[in-house]
Amino acid sequence: MDFHAAIDILPLPGLLDPQGKAVTNNLPNIGLGQLTNVRIGKHITLDIEAGSREEAEKLVAEACEKLLSNPIMERFEFRVFSAEEAAL
Repeated sequence: MDFHAAIDILPLPGLLDPQGKAVTNNLPNIGLGQLTNVRIGKHITLDIEAGSREEAEKLVAEACEKLLSNPIMERFEFRVFSAEEAAL
């Protein structure tokens, strides 16, 4: 079966995020001071061939743990969709 994954990787909450801080500090300059605590990370999408959703989720988790994220500095979340769900 074909699946699609959407992965979000963000800095761990306790770590400094210089990009996010720069954006947060400049939001009031453009009239958006109500927005605070910006965190900037990565969004990754990929396609998966797997026999089941559980197998696809396991493969995505392994890719995140071994290659896509740095567990010392980042956390990740992902969603796996069937090819039909991803097309909606």
